[in-house]
Amino acid sequence: FGYSADEVADQLGKISELRFVKVKGMMTVAPNFKDSVKNQCVFDNMHKLFIDIGAKKMDNIDMDILSMGMSGDYAKAIQYGATLVRIGSALFGARVYR
Repeated sequence: FGYSADEVADQLGKISELRFVKVKGMMTVAPNFKDSVKNQCVFDNMHKLFIDIGAKKMDNIDMDILSMGMSGDYAKAIQYGATLVRIGSALFGARVYR
């Protein structure tokens, strides 16, 4: 579950009013394309949104972490500004679902 790009600023405005909630950044999971080049648009748009939200300087909202990219597309995500990538299957192998 998450928010669309159009919903993020409004929802973060509401979240910023919650005294004990501290937002540290944003995360996206791009579509599962075999060709990571197709995720460039997703990563580029997310990075722009991340920058725009950070520029608003909302209370309790810090844009320190941009989490995007997984084992198959992390290099592209880093090119587009990811500060945190999720590479579990590259380290531990594919998940085994039982």
